[in-house]
Amino acid sequence: YLLALLSALTLAAGPAGVAADEGSNIPLPAGTELQVRLTSALSTKNSDNGDPWVGRVIEPIFAQGREVVPASSRVDGHITYLKAAGRAAGTGEMRIVADTITTPGEGTFTIVASLQDAQGADGAKVKDEEGTIQGPGKNAKDAAKEAGIGAAVGAGVGVMTAGGTGALYGAGIGVVAAAIHSLAKKHKGVVLPPGTEMTFVLSRASLSKQVPAPRPKPSSP
Repeated sequence: YLLALLSALTLAAGPAGVAADEGSNIPLPAGTELQVRLTSALSTKNSDNGDPWVGRVIEPIFAQGREVVPASSRVDGHITYLKAAGRAAGTGEMRIVADTITTPGEGTFTIVASLQDAQGADGAKVKDEEGTIQGPGKNAKDAAKEAGIGAAVGAGVGVMTAGGTGALYGAGIGVVAAAIHSLAKKHKGVVLPPGTEMTFVLSRASLSKQVPAPRPKPSSP
């Protein structure tokens, strides 16, 4: 009897590393990459903090020899942080998270993952481990370069008109003109068009299934 009981418990537990309730969870190792193609549009100009986004899984995910997340599974997430692009300084920034995966026939599972990369985001890039996407705006090095070019051009004009004193005066004019030009060129924000391919990295060893709340029973007449 004891041997029969142990055998039954072993069968219930399933293969090593798989939870006994694998009908409720998908066993995936931490570090698994999730490739998602965005189907909605996001931007620091037109989106708000908390706005939802939707995407589709590009590459299926396999675990222990079986497909557990098919391609085209739906991924839902939301924006957690927005910083608009500014004229005087700073580029636009956005942080998004993936919340759930919905697989055909299996239901909806919660995700704990961080954004690692975003391709096709109009020059934007992921800048840190938190998954912050930074817009392709002009940085301080670019602004200094423009100022240097402006000073050189202004100095050249000054030499032609008034010699050495004119060169100093012209250089000052050139720096001011370059600064005004830099201020007028608005730093670009983050734009994630539909089709942007994002890579998330799972930080938890499984996807937990969301159990829908029971429907209220109809009241008896």
